[in-house]
Amino acid sequence: MTRTSQQDNLGRAIAWLLLGVVGGLGLDLCAKEILRTYSLNEFVLIRSIIGLAIFLALAPRLFGGIRMLWTRRWMWHLLRTVLASGAMFGFFYGLSKMPLVNALTLGFTAPLMVTALSVPFLGEHVGWRRWAAVIVGFIGTLIILRPGGGEFSLASGAILVAAFCYACQAITARYLVTESMLSLSVYVVAGPLLIASLLIEDGDWLMPDTKGWVLLAAAGACSVIAWVGYINGYRGSSPAILAPFEYAALIGGAIAGYLIWGEVPDRWVLFGAAIIITSGLYVVYREIGLKDTSPTE
Repeated sequence: MTRTSQQDNLGRAIAWLLLGVVGGLGLDLCAKEILRTYSLNEFVLIRSIIGLAIFLALAPRLFGGIRMLWTRRWMWHLLRTVLASGAMFGFFYGLSKMPLVNALTLGFTAPLMVTALSVPFLGEHVGWRRWAAVIVGFIGTLIILRPGGGEFSLASGAILVAAFCYACQAITARYLVTESMLSLSVYVVAGPLLIASLLIEDGDWLMPDTKGWVLLAAAGACSVIAWVGYINGYRGSSPAILAPFEYAALIGGAIAGYLIWGEVPDRWVLFGAAIIITSGLYVVYREIGLKDTSPTE
């Protein structure tokens, strides 16, 4: 492959990833507004139905048809579905209870968790410098949460659990590289849909008005855009190179939170976010640097 074609592939991968970031941030914005009026179970149920319908409608044209759902690795998909459900319910519960940028910042501990989990589950080597970056990143998390200062709550705990589930889901993807994009997408949407349908009660349901349906439809569409963007992006280039572009969501979230809901992050959140981002970028730097050296660091 020529240098020009490599650059073209990287450019496409970055474009796909940024599309995923835009879709993910759009989903978060819709979710936060929806959850001000509607229950978590109703939101997850309707959002999942819409997302699943979009995926199945696009399957014949973009994903090779419904037959691409066939798999022999049901247990792996079941595990990913459970993890996706934990990530979805945990994150959106936390999002409904705290400012958007706080939720996004805590959610971005997931890449650091992936680094830590890659040792026991993937047998990868993580040297002391990257371990130090992971530890520093979690110190940034503690600065945001300020244990004993009243900042730690069920909502923040739920987001950290969601980040852990998301990190585990990312780890499992390494075992399913031969699976189709349709199967990797549909099963993790169908799981939360089933769980929400079992949990929803009469008191959870409020018939959406016009604004509600527009937001729910936008949330379902944004979830598909996010998933397709992320999958195509990470299939096109190294995660270590692409990961920094995900932090654009934090900037967008901070701006949107201020403009829409008047949310202003305090200095501790900003300080903790800076530490988490710096730690994550250092891990990326080490990943890239070690591509051409022996794993001694």
